[in-house]
Amino acid sequence: MSLCPEPAEVLDVGTAHGTTRVYRFGEGDAPPLVLLPGLGATSACYADLLPALAATGPVYTVDTLGEPGRSVQRARLTTHADRARCLDDVLGELGLGEVHLVGGSTGGWHCVNQAVHAPERVGSISLLDPTSVTAPFGRAVVALGLLCAVVRTERALRWFVGRVAGRDALESAVVRLVLAGIREYRPRVPFPARPSEDRLRALRLPVLAVFAGRSAVHDAGLAARRLRALVPHSDVELRPDLAHALPLGPGERDRFTARVVAFAGRATVDGPGPMKSG
Repeated sequence: MSLCPEPAEVLDVGTAHGTTRVYRFGEGDAPPLVLLPGLGATSACYADLLPALAATGPVYTVDTLGEPGRSVQRARLTTHADRARCLDDVLGELGLGEVHLVGGSTGGWHCVNQAVHAPERVGSISLLDPTSVTAPFGRAVVALGLLCAVVRTERALRWFVGRVAGRDALESAVVRLVLAGIREYRPRVPFPARPSEDRLRALRLPVLAVFAGRSAVHDAGLAARRLRALVPHSDVELRPDLAHALPLGPGERDRFTARVVAFAGRATVDGPGPMKSG
């Protein structure tokens, strides 16, 4: 968190399932962005994206209840609908509506899960290589993940995360954070599963999705094609040179944040007015 900008507010939001830690960055009347972290990553995974996003208006980051972070789970979450209701309760307690959800990896799944089960407070969703939405995890990743769940040594976990995020990302702060979360935290929540095709076809919210062509966790090309087919109004891009890792290079970071800001209809830092959503 020391790599993030200083939050304007730190909130512990009580709900029926426990207390959810939320950080607020930025000011203004622009539509709020709510960032959902990937598996084990916590709010801190967005350190590199927050300065640019918060410069355009309010941004909230959430430590997902039932996963690593400062949130404290006190009641069991048994279904995916429970997880969506939990986040909906948080947004309600904060007085937020028409939020623009942003999530990478499993965070992208959480965005879609919210749009499926509790879309009332959601204005749009933006996804960075979302997993378990339109394509299954690759068999090799599943096998390696099961092996690491049993062995759980530092070497095995680094090997697994290196396969997923890329060996060159292993020493980044975000990947080290994910390693710590996987090693030290035992989640008690239902594992993400793909929504049915009927549920995806029923989505009416604006959807932006950027898939990583070099992703090792799934077939990104298949995931992109299926999302286009099931949600025809979605804005889908497949980046052949991008790997499945939230630590993006400066150019990719700027490109993704600019697309999210435009898609959410927020004013740019140096622009006179709001940009239209795609």
